[in-house]
Amino acid sequence: MFTFSLTLVRHGETQYNRDRLLQGQGVDTPLSETGLQQAEAVGRYLRGITFNDVFASNLQRAIRTAEIILKNNTHSSGTEMVLEPLLRERGFGVAEGRPKDDLKNMANAAGQSCRDYTPPGGETLDQVKLRFKKFLKVLFKRMLDEHWRPAPGERGGAEAAGPCAAPAGAADDGLAGVAVHALVVSHGAYIRVAVKHLVEDLASSLPAGVKMSQLFSPSPNTGVSRFVFTLSRGEGGPVLSACRCVFTNRKDHLGSVAAAV
Repeated sequence: MFTFSLTLVRHGETQYNRDRLLQGQGVDTPLSETGLQQAEAVGRYLRGITFNDVFASNLQRAIRTAEIILKNNTHSSGTEMVLEPLLRERGFGVAEGRPKDDLKNMANAAGQSCRDYTPPGGETLDQVKLRFKKFLKVLFKRMLDEHWRPAPGERGGAEAAGPCAAPAGAADDGLAGVAVHALVVSHGAYIRVAVKHLVEDLASSLPAGVKMSQLFSPSPNTGVSRFVFTLSRGEGGPVLSACRCVFTNRKDHLGSVAAAV
């Protein structure tokens, strides 16, 4: 068995976030001044964690956030960042660049909820989930290939524990006994789909007392989520033995940093 942690971070604020405009994939805007401050804040928050592998969406708002996190990190400043298209934001088709209220109006006209509605030319939630599943496959293989070196008769890393107590807010929550850590910097709609897949489809264990509404709520800019995975090797590749949610959408690090509405 081999265990590692995955820390998911949403990118910092952009002006489009502040103006409540949809970005998706076709609109690739830089971080705002507030977004840069948020990225610095989450970088300081995570600075003591040694990230062995770092992945970021290849959109500039995610890349810049990941760069700032690494710059602040005590142990991982020299870690190579992998730019991964599978981590890009959900495509919103004709709605990209338009106010979020336009998407709500389009959904209402179609008789659907805004969350489930797919605008013309956009990605369905199932298509986004498929991208995340492909990324997990890549991630699991890479983590095993690079980091699992068990001696004969020994286990490759600690086993994932059962549900933990409510998180205390520390940056290293859930990492006791886990030696290998991966960082992913992605986007709000994508992370929401990812968390839903991990909890509902992969039956992740949950923190004690957590509410489902909290788990699946939209991540704030630079919101942090963490899962711990235990893998084994099967004939067809990595096999997921256990998945544990430590926390989702944490924003303690933001403090007095102004956030987009």
